[in-house]
Amino acid sequence: MVAIIDYGVGNLFSLSSSLAAIGAEAQITADPDVIRAASHVILPGVGAFGDAAAKLRLSGLDKIVLEEADKGKPVMGICLGMQLLFEKSFEYGEHAGLSLIKGEIRPIADVIPEDLKIPHIGWNALSFGKKKHPLFKYLVEGECVYFVHSYYGAECEESVIATAEYGVPLTAAVANGNVMGCQFHPEKSGSAGLSILRAFCEMGGTVC
Repeated sequence: MVAIIDYGVGNLFSLSSSLAAIGAEAQITADPDVIRAASHVILPGVGAFGDAAAKLRLSGLDKIVLEEADKGKPVMGICLGMQLLFEKSFEYGEHAGLSLIKGEIRPIADVIPEDLKIPHIGWNALSFGKKKHPLFKYLVEGECVYFVHSYYGAECEESVIATAEYGVPLTAAVANGNVMGCQFHPEKSGSAGLSILRAFCEMGGTVC
């Protein structure tokens, strides 16, 4: 079973529906016991990093995410949920993250050409580099996924498993062992996104 963590931030219904579409059992929950009993954990998120981090810590669910990740359970962050996995963010100040992924979250305005719109919204092709991560085992190089973001993962080269071009290559996905994150929205990315969720559910020796 996949536990979709509900801490007051995120489009949880579409994610739950996408998991149901691939035959995965999923539960939207803020119950630590349910999260501990799950085989896989997804941390969603939309909005500002500081507010989301504060809500996650206020709920106490930050500690549960860290505990489950430490056990080796497959954990995936999506969009802002991916960013929360990092050490810190510089969105409207400086805010601490979960430090499950080495690196920091910075504005894309610092690196993209001035004529490109912010936020970065739309479909972009994924590039996997020299070695394709198991999260993308059902995808081929160049398949497109859907992004909505103004900040990106920086100083995280050792964890990057996919990039997407938006004037410059931006971090599209990261991984550190059993902890993964997608800057894009698999639940809004059609068949490619469903394939990513299916691959995630097959990790860890338990099909969720």
